[in-house]
Amino acid sequence: MARTRSHLKDLTEYAAVRTAVTLMHCFDVRSNLATAAGVGSLFCRLHSRHYRRAIEHIADAFPDWSHKQCERVAMRSIENMFRIFMVDSMVMPRLITRSTWPQYLRVGNLKDAMDHFIRDEPAVFITGHCGNWELLGYALAVLDYPLYALARPIDNPLLNDWLLGVREARGMRIITKWGAIPVLQKVLRTKGRAGFIADQDAGEQGLFVPFFGRLASSYKAIGLLALRYNVPVMGGFARRIGDRFEYELSTLDVIRPEDWADQPDPLFYITARYTHAIEKAIRQAPDQYLWAYRRWKSRPRHERTGRPMPSRLIAKLESLPWLTPQDVATIVDRSNQAARQQIR
Repeated sequence: MARTRSHLKDLTEYAAVRTAVTLMHCFDVRSNLATAAGVGSLFCRLHSRHYRRAIEHIADAFPDWSHKQCERVAMRSIENMFRIFMVDSMVMPRLITRSTWPQYLRVGNLKDAMDHFIRDEPAVFITGHCGNWELLGYALAVLDYPLYALARPIDNPLLNDWLLGVREARGMRIITKWGAIPVLQKVLRTKGRAGFIADQDAGEQGLFVPFFGRLASSYKAIGLLALRYNVPVMGGFARRIGDRFEYELSTLDVIRPEDWADQPDPLFYITARYTHAIEKAIRQAPDQYLWAYRRWKSRPRHERTGRPMPSRLIAKLESLPWLTPQDVATIVDRSNQAARQQIR
């Protein structure tokens, strides 16, 4: 009986989503984007917990901003999320094709990445929950540079299968998280491209690197794959232009094997640098980042146990060339403050 109720629930959700998408096709894209933003604004009022969390994260990342600025960016951030899922993801297969993509996509500083793609060499490609992370891999596939992207399957199998078809319509291949590493290893061995959304909390076993002045848990797999197969890590960004379905594609950073060859801890260096690249993208368009996500949820062991930051971790921070001594001091001080709060 439980299985029947579960199936009925899945079927009901699927029918509701498909009906909503069909209705939205009756209107132009600009109107649908405005509607999606309105739904996002309503969501902020009905689910204020997510809205408040977004405001807190923004205020923490931009301490010089006023509360009004933080509120405005938090609202815009959630509106952007609804635009992506309600509109952008649905119209991509229709609007972004090999003949029509120049109408909607601007090519920014993609030279380094494109040179690599043209040579048909393997790489690990990363982006964050900023701009339109769904569009980035899709656009590369349309440009005839498909990649294998890691993604968590949706719990509803009917919705999952349908959205999988949408995502893979132009050649991108989606790999579910469960058991994905062997597949990605094969992709890189055969000179393919592996894609990650790389700003998700990796839990207490992740690698803690700087992100907006605080330590954040990041996945080791990206750096480990780059090290094992000696391939570059490329950061990309699809930034929305205005409130339209129009984007600029750009390269955030290209981390090459020679860049980490002389580093004291190559894995830490790669992970910290790609995380820094994502931070740079967010600073370009802070209202397009998913601030409601709990990016700093997991904490390093020394904070959880109420101890000061270990000297070896401080040394690793000091080895990162983009951090100033003041940056390092701020990260250490904030981490030690968090540790002291654990023992009160």
